[in-house]
Amino acid sequence: MEGKAPIMRRSALAAIAAIGSASLFLSGCSKADDNTNNGTESAGANAATKGVVNVSDKKGGTVTYEMSDVPDSFDPGNTYYAYMYNLSRLYARPLMTFKPGPGDEGNALVPDLAASKGQPSDGGKTWTYKLRTGLKYEDGTPITSKDVKYAVERSNFARDVLSLGPNYFQQFMADGDKYKGPYKDKNPKGLSSIETPDDTTIVFHLKQPFQEFDYLVATPQTAPVPQSKDTGVDYVKHILSSGSYKFQSYEDGKQAVLVRNENWDPKTDPLRKQLPDRIVIKLKVNSETIDQDVMAGNAIDLAGTGVQASTQAEVLTDPAKKANTDNTYGGRLVYLAINSKLKPFDKPECRKAVQYAVDKVSVQTAEGGPVRGEVASTVLPPDIPGYAKADTYATKDNKGDIAKAKDLMKACGKTSITTNITARSDRQQEVDAATAIINSLKKIGINASLKQYPSGKYFTDYAGVPKFDEKQNVGLMMMQWGADWPSGYGFLQQILNGKAISQSGNTNLSQYDSKEVNDLLGKAIATQDTGERNSLYTQIDKKTMDDAVLVPLTYFKVLLGRPQNYTNLVSTAAFSGQYDYLNIGVASK
Repeated sequence: MEGKAPIMRRSALAAIAAIGSASLFLSGCSKADDNTNNGTESAGANAATKGVVNVSDKKGGTVTYEMSDVPDSFDPGNTYYAYMYNLSRLYARPLMTFKPGPGDEGNALVPDLAASKGQPSDGGKTWTYKLRTGLKYEDGTPITSKDVKYAVERSNFARDVLSLGPNYFQQFMADGDKYKGPYKDKNPKGLSSIETPDDTTIVFHLKQPFQEFDYLVATPQTAPVPQSKDTGVDYVKHILSSGSYKFQSYEDGKQAVLVRNENWDPKTDPLRKQLPDRIVIKLKVNSETIDQDVMAGNAIDLAGTGVQASTQAEVLTDPAKKANTDNTYGGRLVYLAINSKLKPFDKPECRKAVQYAVDKVSVQTAEGGPVRGEVASTVLPPDIPGYAKADTYATKDNKGDIAKAKDLMKACGKTSITTNITARSDRQQEVDAATAIINSLKKIGINASLKQYPSGKYFTDYAGVPKFDEKQNVGLMMMQWGADWPSGYGFLQQILNGKAISQSGNTNLSQYDSKEVNDLLGKAIATQDTGERNSLYTQIDKKTMDDAVLVPLTYFKVLLGRPQNYTNLVSTAAFSGQYDYLNIGVASK
């Protein structure tokens, strides 16, 4: 997911853990991290990557999140950013989720709405889940398996209405290609391959084995939505909560306020602690202001993109400020997508010319230096299974090879190319990185003009819309990607599979449709042996690099400011190194 996970953003596969209470987990942090129970003292740099900082069960107060733009959507069935997958769990409970824990511990899957992990049968083609008993929405009505089924139908099969999330269920459910979605389908039974034999049982029938299905149902697309309350794209204005918080108010593009859901029952939920009285999400806040508020201890950077370049030096050179930071890998890749359908980039030689032309060190510098990422040469980051060290387009000191790039331009039949490159206007480091790439490409005759678009509409209206890209001559697109779940498949599927290409909300920005890669992805997800699966992910990485459809720039690292006035802060690999938003509270003053 796009970092996003866009994620979600992950790292190495963790063993699926049995569910445990959040309070037991919090009390189990190391002594080194347990010196700040009142939440007022610093635990030291990177402390939240090793344990939970400012452990506390104190209730009350307000937790504030700030963001420089707007999310794609607060609707759990219509979002694809990692920070929204993280935040949405406060008001939308999926079947499975990730255990709050530092680093890779956060990759452990635990049941959420479900009572236990999925029970596979038929070689992994059928998955059955039982819901917990006593589940209720904010209005006191019971949550049923039919609501989970409907949530999947609306989020995956009505792409003309809700286009922002991934479309895994559409791709893999039996008869998924025939079902028209709940807004067009006249059959009250809905999608036949999802069965609800009773109000607490849901059965998914797939057209092929899917050995990582528990990860798929951890997406917010399985958070229940009652059909009677659904208003399509407008559901975002009146979301019915299944979590520990509910919406008190929602002002589009400005602010959202969450308050306690009085019908949430902790007996049905061993994960959430419902600590603050209110949760305020402020949107369209100046990036530098966010940094100031975070370092003052009074806000969390919702998007989890970390301190701005303008703030970074100040923070890292001040020991007191640096002590309240966490620098961690996010299971993400920063890359340049090359539009393989747009002439002349439909020719491999032109794409390879771009590969050799880019000075990756200048890009790394523009992004904020080594603290923000390591120079990359593969599709898979080092903390994702299937990664194997390789450099198909190696250049001296990673600064590009202009001579080789010019030779490939000749082989492509071009002495010059005019194109456009997109970047997100509210991500200054991405804009700076795109500018560095433009300067590199000029040296081989590729003249790229920068086009900036807001994050909230980047995939729906601009870079993620193939027709727009064709019409506007968009040959190159800045992108950052994190795994939808911690495996090679969770990372690769939505950016490389031809079936993932859609006309809006598309994340396969290169429009890469390789039969070999598509087949390898299908083979991998049906393979039960983890080692065999990982070797197939390595093959997919190599094939993609051979086809030169994207330029790996950096393996993303984030420098998060840790607000000292908040409690239970832990940086989790499950959400791109962001703090786990499930149980953050307010410290005593």
